[in-house]
Amino acid sequence: MPLLGSIQVASVVYLSLGSNIGERKKSLEEAIKELKTKLGILAISSVYQSKPIGLEDQPDFYNLVIKARTDLNPHQLLDYIQHIEVNLGRKREARWGPRTIDIDILLYNNQVISSDRLVIPHPRMIERLFVLKPLLEVEPELELPDRKEVKNYLEKIKNQKVEKITEIATPRRGSQ
Repeated sequence: MPLLGSIQVASVVYLSLGSNIGERKKSLEEAIKELKTKLGILAISSVYQSKPIGLEDQPDFYNLVIKARTDLNPHQLLDYIQHIEVNLGRKREARWGPRTIDIDILLYNNQVISSDRLVIPHPRMIERLFVLKPLLEVEPELELPDRKEVKNYLEKIKNQKVEKITEIATPRRGSQ
């Protein structure tokens, strides 16, 4: 957690959630409920449906993005979200394979992190419309740590198919 003088300041984090097995919307809602136990949710995007990437012979995904405050450092946050994934039935059997829930850290403040376990900003986020559309819904003027605006990456991936399908019955942008 960043320090400002002797005052501790919570970090702002953006998470991408996805599900394509079972009751997809329910899996997203359960993940959000779990995240709320340690994060202060600031905004939740609508739910978007998208085709799978990589391993294409699997059901479509439901995706959303959350903006939150946290006192966890990036590696503690990673441990926490992986714990949630396991609790909700996530099995890591195939890269880009089907999953009950997938939670990725997209951004953590303006930090750039590259370790064996964690890369922030998420290395493929700007290549995925199912990430950028909900991300820009919760933060339309968002910039990456290199000061480039996220919306400028939309043109390169505009041919990807992503459909806004529903909203999660929880606070949205600006609600706390």
